[in-house]
Amino acid sequence: MAQAREDDGNGTATGPVPERLLRAATRLFAERGYEGTSVQAIVAAAGVTKGAMYHYFGSKDDLLYEVYARVLRMQTDHLVEISGRPEPVTERVHAAAVDVIVTSVDNLDDTVIFFRSMHQLGEEKQRTVRAERRKYHEHFRSMIEQGQAEGTFRSDVSADLVVDFYFGSVHHLSTWYREDGPLTGADVGRHFADLLISSLTHTG
Repeated sequence: MAQAREDDGNGTATGPVPERLLRAATRLFAERGYEGTSVQAIVAAAGVTKGAMYHYFGSKDDLLYEVYARVLRMQTDHLVEISGRPEPVTERVHAAAVDVIVTSVDNLDDTVIFFRSMHQLGEEKQRTVRAERRKYHEHFRSMIEQGQAEGTFRSDVSADLVVDFYFGSVHHLSTWYREDGPLTGADVGRHFADLLISSLTHTG
């Protein structure tokens, strides 16, 4: 395994090799695009050898997949924890709605890169990503359905439509959110979650 070297100022040259490779790939994919980034450029930025990279990632394709998959895994872990809390469904849905905004904003580059380049993945990896994302949406939807069954949430709109509407908004964050803007990720998450709960609990 290649030895860690001093930080090069971009935060890509120190730390565990897989994380260094992912940080380097994320930065270079953002700057040059997926097709414009070579494996050699990634390993050079990460301060490792090609052999070290291939020990952890079989291809550049695997790196692209992992850029997004690690964010989705984190969000799924958060959702499972939130949904299992002994709290009213309204509070759990609100917390989950905030979390997906905050984690998306905190990892905006990863998400933008992936959706811009997802078509570059092989068909099997594309199917895997869609299946994993669908599981997340289904888990979120189950809380909406619970609230509808309890009479807490309005039931005249399908839970599927609610989920599609909300996550459509989440996926468009990158088109307008700016770190130097007037709202933090937490601000946006709270406002979005408030709007979601309001729409679910008011019929007029």
